[in-house]
Amino acid sequence: MEKATEKVLYKRDGAYIPRIAAVHDLCGYGKCSLGVAIPVLSAAGCDVCPVPTGLFSSHTAFPGWYMHDTTDILNDYLNAWKGIGVEIDAVYSGFLGSPEQVDIIRDIYATYPDALKVVDPVMADHGKVYPTYTPELCQAMADLAADADILTPNLTEAAIILGEPIGDDWAGVNIPDEEAYRIIDALVERGAKYVVLKGVQRGDGLIRNFIGGVDVEPFEASNEYVPYMLHGTGDLYASALLAGIMAGRTFAEAVLFAGRLTHDAMLVSAKQPHFKERGVSFEPLLGAVAGLLTA
Repeated sequence: MEKATEKVLYKRDGAYIPRIAAVHDLCGYGKCSLGVAIPVLSAAGCDVCPVPTGLFSSHTAFPGWYMHDTTDILNDYLNAWKGIGVEIDAVYSGFLGSPEQVDIIRDIYATYPDALKVVDPVMADHGKVYPTYTPELCQAMADLAADADILTPNLTEAAIILGEPIGDDWAGVNIPDEEAYRIIDALVERGAKYVVLKGVQRGDGLIRNFIGGVDVEPFEASNEYVPYMLHGTGDLYASALLAGIMAGRTFAEAVLFAGRLTHDAMLVSAKQPHFKERGVSFEPLLGAVAGLLTA
C-alpha cells in the first residue's frame, strides 16, 4: 500500500485555479459552513462556487434561529450552471437541508464525473443528532457517504453511517486504535475511498484523527486538546483539509495542516468576545492557508 505521505489526490496544474462546488448552508451570524469554506478555500487559490442548501439567521446554538430550506430552487440553480458551461474540479458537501438534496448532489456528481467528491457528513456530534436532521435525512447522508472520495465523519456520524449504536459515552469519544481503524475499514467497505475519522479523545491532552483508505497505509494524526467546544471547527477542519489537497499537497500533509490550523484557530478564538457562542475565529490565520501554495 502507498504511504499517505506520498498519496496526492489532486494534481495542481501550474497557474490554473481549480473550481469547487461548495454544497453547504449559509449562516448569517456564527461562523460555520459557507462562511468558513469560502474564505479558507479561496485563500488556497480556489474558485469557490457556492450551492446553498439552506439559509440560517444564525447557527443553531443560538435561540430563535430561522432556517429556509433551499431544496426547491437548487435544480433550477444548477441547471443554469449547465447552461453556461461551468466546470468543477471538486464537489464539497456539508450540512444538508433535506433528503432530496442528496439526489441533487448525485446529479452534480453525474454532471462532473471527474470532480473529486468530498463529503463532510455534518449531522451529529457527541452522541446527539442536530435538530434539523430527521431519520430520513440521516439515512440519506449515510447513503451519500458511500459515494465519497474523501469522507470526514466524527465518531457519532460514523456510527450513524454504519447503522451501529452510538453508545453511552460518546461525549468522551474514548476508543482504542483498533476500534478506530475498524470503523475506517467499515466505511471504506461501504464505498468511501479515503476516510478521516475525527475527534478521538483519551484524557491525555491530545485529540486524535485517524486516517485510512483503499490504497494507503493507515495512520494517526494528533494535536493538543483544547478544553472547550466551538461551533464551526468541523467545517474549518474539512475546508482546511480540502485546501491542502487542492493545493497539491499529499493526503498526510493536508491532514496535518488541517489539524494544526483548527487547533490554532481555537486559540485565536478564545481571545474574542463571546467566542463560545459565536464560533471559531480563523481569519488571522488565512495567511497560513495561502502559504500552502508557496511553502
